[in-house]
Amino acid sequence: MRKSNTNKMETAETHTKVMEGHPIHTYFVETDLIHQLLEEVNAIHPKEEFQKFYNVFNHLATVERRFERKENQLFPFLEQKGWTGPSRNMWSFHDTIREMFRIVRKNLEDKDFTSAKHNTNLISQNLYRLLEVEENVLFPNALEMLSEEDWIKMRKGEDEIGWMLSEAPPKFPKESEYIHPSQDTERRTDVVFNENAAHYDEGYMTVEQVNLLFKTLPIDLTYVDENDKVIFYNRGEERVFPRSAGIIGREVRFCHPPKSVDTVLQILEAFRKGEQNEASFWINYKERLIYIRYFAVRDTQKRYKGVIEMSQDITDIKQIDGEKRLLEWNN
Repeated sequence: MRKSNTNKMETAETHTKVMEGHPIHTYFVETDLIHQLLEEVNAIHPKEEFQKFYNVFNHLATVERRFERKENQLFPFLEQKGWTGPSRNMWSFHDTIREMFRIVRKNLEDKDFTSAKHNTNLISQNLYRLLEVEENVLFPNALEMLSEEDWIKMRKGEDEIGWMLSEAPPKFPKESEYIHPSQDTERRTDVVFNENAAHYDEGYMTVEQVNLLFKTLPIDLTYVDENDKVIFYNRGEERVFPRSAGIIGREVRFCHPPKSVDTVLQILEAFRKGEQNEASFWINYKERLIYIRYFAVRDTQKRYKGVIEMSQDITDIKQIDGEKRLLEWNN
């Protein structure tokens, strides 16, 4: 228990155990901050270290936010339970301390540093007394009288008032912490996959799902193996370059117009030798801008396993400018 005549620092964990984000926990964190600021401001003489004193004093003066939260959030909930004492008595004590802060500011403006130091000591005495009543009477009774639903409503209302703290406390009750997909490394054991699904490097899909995936992709894909044979292409709704089933098993040299065959073979040879891993082109085709890219496919030992050809209509993409963060379906 904290005494009004001690300067000993404690942490919020030494007070009544409440969850982080709970309004009472936040009051406890602020209590520790107030004790720290009081120790600092009482150790500084305003005439000798004016700027330092002024900065700490201003931080201490943000206790006003604490007063406002009590008056506009905590006290009304207590009144609903029939306890009106804090509203009548403690609110009056708040106003007394507010007046003391006003007087010290006037002392500083008048450069009356002796009075500023004296009145700051009075603020300290009154704040210590207030904190003791809060911790021994106000907060314990409030925890007994108010329901979790009351505290949740109170925490929502606190956002409009603010705190003495440099960062807002967590929500109450604590919301599920967002974990970015790149940092989610825990494998789930409660997921049931289709019995016909095959295991890929990361995930399971059926043949139907794989086909749907490739069909839905807004790009043309063609896979040529290490023997220069076409072994796959995706059948999208709107392909850039038409393909048909007869291409499967065909040598890639016979799948391109004569004027581009030499370039394609040059790419394959550079990929096979390990000299290159990517080649990119863009052409105008039927009044559309087409982006064509070739990627070398290699296994974990870096052995050449073929090439992926990817073609994409980027006409509309190239026109993108600025940002679009809102869904515009209904506009």
